[in-house]
Amino acid sequence: MRPRTLDEVIGQRHLLGPGTPLRRLVESEAPMSLFLWGPPGTGKTTLAYVVSNVTKRRFVEISAVSAGVKDVRAAIEAARRELGMSGRQTVLFVDEVHRFNKAQQDALLPAVENRWVTFIGATTENPFFSVISPLLSRSLLLTLESLDEDDVRAVLERAVSDERGLGGRATLAPEALDQLVRLAGGDARRSLTYLEAAALLSDDITVEVVAKAVDKAAVRYDRQGDQHYDVISAFIKSMRGSDADAALHYLARMIEAGEDPRFIARRIVIFASEDVGMADPTCLQTAVAVAQAVQLIGLPEGQINLAHAVIHCALAPKSNAVVKAIGAAVGDVRRGLIGQVPGHLRDAHYPGAAKLGHGEDYKYPHDFDHGLVRQDYAPEQIRDRRYYEPTRHGAEAPVADRWARIRDFLRGSSS
Repeated sequence: MRPRTLDEVIGQRHLLGPGTPLRRLVESEAPMSLFLWGPPGTGKTTLAYVVSNVTKRRFVEISAVSAGVKDVRAAIEAARRELGMSGRQTVLFVDEVHRFNKAQQDALLPAVENRWVTFIGATTENPFFSVISPLLSRSLLLTLESLDEDDVRAVLERAVSDERGLGGRATLAPEALDQLVRLAGGDARRSLTYLEAAALLSDDITVEVVAKAVDKAAVRYDRQGDQHYDVISAFIKSMRGSDADAALHYLARMIEAGEDPRFIARRIVIFASEDVGMADPTCLQTAVAVAQAVQLIGLPEGQINLAHAVIHCALAPKSNAVVKAIGAAVGDVRRGLIGQVPGHLRDAHYPGAAKLGHGEDYKYPHDFDHGLVRQDYAPEQIRDRRYYEPTRHGAEAPVADRWARIRDFLRGSSS
């Protein structure tokens, strides 16, 4: 079912429009070097094949998992001979290029720099960290995105009807199609693998056939309906209640149902500040790191990162003092408790500010013991308002003690 032209490619609309580098590469005879960066099953290898087929260029594929410098040099030398003897260009496609070490990547440089080949490197990892700068600077970097549900659905429907696929010999029930879309998780290759496995069992592909073929029970889960909101609610409340087992159950349920892992990661990042906060400041660091990891590697490996964050959040001491603090502050602002910024805190850098008294008598805290000096910071209308009220939970206990001392000092309650 691999597309034969760019117009047959499903998804990646941002890369396939008129005037895009891929279109220019196909329409031009000049060699070009590209890096295709994106999650598995988004079409990196497909795009390389399409470029080769459409432009009638010779296609050579190397897997960085098994190839060495000798293989790279042999492929480049063969491409040079072909170019010299027949004028035919070669597309040198290196899959998993991030697995090449520096010496292996260096071996590609002459071919890229002298344009002996059209080089296309595919990677699931950030090339800014995994590819040497000289090679990256000589190439265009194109970022592929996970296919959305409509894209995966289109891939499956085409495979059912197209002669290169099932050719209409099997029927796919709407519920089974929905299940395959969910199980694919934005990976077109995975969706086709599951469809093929199901078709081997029966020409009448139902949800039950899909579940049997891929050994995954059909999880009742509607991302637009009650199940979506019920499960994510139970997930959050389980972490809030410190039940790591229950939270992991709901995490697994969402993953198996095909929920977007980035959505789950975003909810964990919110939770880290909303329900843990200063009781364990490292919780937010973990949550943000996991969100970035999921964005970088996707599923299925990303589920390990998500579980890491869920366990950390569930077992961390809890505090909602942060969310209460910003809520109270926003509430006062909305009620009109704003007031004028004290004159000594106003910006004094622009011409004429000094004449207005801006910055006058401002005391620079670093000039005083402990970096503290008593002066008014808040507008007069809210000077006595208290927003951040820390708990005594976990790491927030010493923060509470320090904040109490600082607040008393600044408000004049202590010397």
